[in-house]
Amino acid sequence: MILLRRLLLGLLVLVLLLAIALYLGLRGSLPTYDGQLKSGVSAPVKVERDERGYATITAGNRVDAARALGFTHAQERFFQMDLLRRNAAGELSALVGAKALPLDKSRRINRFRHRAELALAASSPEEQKLLLAYAEGVNEGLAQLSVRPFEYGLLRQAPKPWRPEDSLLAVLSMYLDLQGAQGRDELAMGALKDAVPAEWYAFFTQLGGDWQQAVDGSVIEPVAIPKTPWPEALKPAEAAAKVACSDCSLQDSRDIGSNNFVVAGALTPHGGAIVADDMHLGTRLPGIWFKARLVWTDELGKRRQVTGLSLPGTPAITAGSNGSIAWGFTNSTADWTDVIALKLDATGTRYMTPEGEKPLTVAKEHIEVAGGEAVDMEVKETIWGPVMAAPFDHYALRWVAFDTAALNLKSVALERAASADEALTLAVGVGIPAQNLVVGDAKGHIGWTIIGAIPKRHYADGVDMNVPQDWSTGANGWNGYMSADDHPPRIDDPADGRLWSANARQVGGEALALLGTGGYDLGARGQQIRNDLRALPKLDETAVHGVQLDYRAVFLQRWRKLLLDEVLTPDFIAKNGLAEYRDAVDKSADEARPDAVGYALVRQFRDDVLEELFAPMAALMEKHQLKMRDLKVVPETAGWMLIQAGRADAVSGGNWHALFERAVLKSRDQAIQRAGSVTAYTWGSQNKLAFAHPLSAAVPGLAALLDMPATPMFGDRHMPRVALPGHGQSERMVVSPGHEDKGILTIPAGQSGHPLSPFYKADHEYWLEAKPLPFLPGDTRHTLMLEP
Repeated sequence: MILLRRLLLGLLVLVLLLAIALYLGLRGSLPTYDGQLKSGVSAPVKVERDERGYATITAGNRVDAARALGFTHAQERFFQMDLLRRNAAGELSALVGAKALPLDKSRRINRFRHRAELALAASSPEEQKLLLAYAEGVNEGLAQLSVRPFEYGLLRQAPKPWRPEDSLLAVLSMYLDLQGAQGRDELAMGALKDAVPAEWYAFFTQLGGDWQQAVDGSVIEPVAIPKTPWPEALKPAEAAAKVACSDCSLQDSRDIGSNNFVVAGALTPHGGAIVADDMHLGTRLPGIWFKARLVWTDELGKRRQVTGLSLPGTPAITAGSNGSIAWGFTNSTADWTDVIALKLDATGTRYMTPEGEKPLTVAKEHIEVAGGEAVDMEVKETIWGPVMAAPFDHYALRWVAFDTAALNLKSVALERAASADEALTLAVGVGIPAQNLVVGDAKGHIGWTIIGAIPKRHYADGVDMNVPQDWSTGANGWNGYMSADDHPPRIDDPADGRLWSANARQVGGEALALLGTGGYDLGARGQQIRNDLRALPKLDETAVHGVQLDYRAVFLQRWRKLLLDEVLTPDFIAKNGLAEYRDAVDKSADEARPDAVGYALVRQFRDDVLEELFAPMAALMEKHQLKMRDLKVVPETAGWMLIQAGRADAVSGGNWHALFERAVLKSRDQAIQRAGSVTAYTWGSQNKLAFAHPLSAAVPGLAALLDMPATPMFGDRHMPRVALPGHGQSERMVVSPGHEDKGILTIPAGQSGHPLSPFYKADHEYWLEAKPLPFLPGDTRHTLMLEP
């Protein structure tokens, strides 16, 4: 017994010592918030923080501001920055081991580190100075930590220095996030086009429908249901048979992220335009954005200031206000890739081009693996881009992200733009993933355009740009990128005084033909924003912020009506004990509230109906080693039209009513299975948003320190307040240039990536409870001086 007690005591002491060691390691890697530190700046730089860690950097010039921002990012977020560059470069295995090897191999096909180096060399001298200063600041900030960031202690690794091209890799990581299809969409569209008659292909892939909301007012007429027989390739399985797809889940578009909108000064109380932006991205810890205000003196002696959201890893303010203009982004979801069907010779080593047959070039990629042997792989390349991975290795990928024209630091010019017109003109050729840019200025002017590199395509007559194409003759291809002289799509000061974007189709006609489609959002979210803005009697910052928080279930109401009017008949209810089900659908399906049972049931019913309807299409995709979500198809549009028409050959047994009843019973059974009863199946029980650190599972008990509790959320995908497990509003910004003191800026977590920092969760409760925080930093609580 005494021996056992001694062993237990010894074990307790050992655990305590380990806990103390972990704590001391954590303490040692905390950022420096006060005092003076030596730096490579040319003149003293002040780094101030308010009570929530919002940083203000005051420098003598923009280069020193970039250096100080790099210093600050590194101290607060270096591990996050490291993951961004490694994700793009395919270098995660060197940090975390062989489990990241499949991802690294898929990334290495893009050869993004090589492309970042080329882009850096092609950058202007001014851009290179900023990137170099930022990199030097990052390395200074890292070196000033007493202990390496705690994540590296857990991984038993040493952080690698930051290089100027790494900032471009951070941008390329955003390309992967925002344009991540990498050709699978065109392969999927090609498989569908080959499998069904042309009229059915046009019907399924149409951009018409009830939810259109293009800012140019264009309307695409719906494609009618063909009168020809239902496609044999999509013949519905018998209801009792096992569906032939392993993953029948649907996605209404391949991108559900981001809202931004702007109202003209004529509609606001102070006469300045108001810009709102809430970019929807994956939820993570730390959050993606870092709030910063940069203040410096330009080369003409003018004091400059820009405030908003920075991306750790880059030296610019991504979205915000400079006092003259405010701007924000949403993903354009246009078409930024093409897949080229290669004409290979019998050996598979040569391919046909407009200049004749050429050999495939081969690049060697060396992948370091922590704790294991390095792996070498070969990347085959064409004049257009890399050969895709097997089984698609008879195709090449052409992607904007491969070109130096699409990777630069020209967005920094927005920090100095004096008007909406100037900002829209500057947008052409900016090297970021192409975005919907909305901008407003202090005089009340507003505008929209695409910011980013827009390829100039040419196609032979009748070529479908949404499927793989033959580029061997020169009839199809790209001719560089658009300039301002080419008049890219743009809207200035619309009569309505309102502009919005939410990942749906923005324009029609020739502009749409130029941009193409990369899988547009359905449009319900954008339509709800538009209608909200038009309905508001007063458009001040508080009212505009309220639009970001709108969780009314406008989109689902026609599905609710279908249930109540046609499916939940008295006989069906009595036979299957569905009284509670119907009562919930009747009383609590109008909003995506955490306590709403009816909303959860109607949503599940809709998903089950469409999944059964489109299961044969999902199975077709899987035969081609693709997924239904790879398609540029909006299931809601074609599905609802088929429902309204009662197209009998589209469903098992020709019986739509039986399909609806199966979906009701399935959703009822899922509610019981997941929540224990129908009445317990609230939307909040299914829609819990959790923020987890990438390494929280590495050490037992670490999650309690690093992660934030899973919280039932208001909102869903087809409404302004997007909130899903793992995906949501990565920030909420509302600001009028020149009236920043009235603005709003809230991020989901906090400024710091360090769990012992007072700023680790500083914004979290405000974001959860939808309480606005000021756009500008508050009173200074900490001051750090960087001295030459």
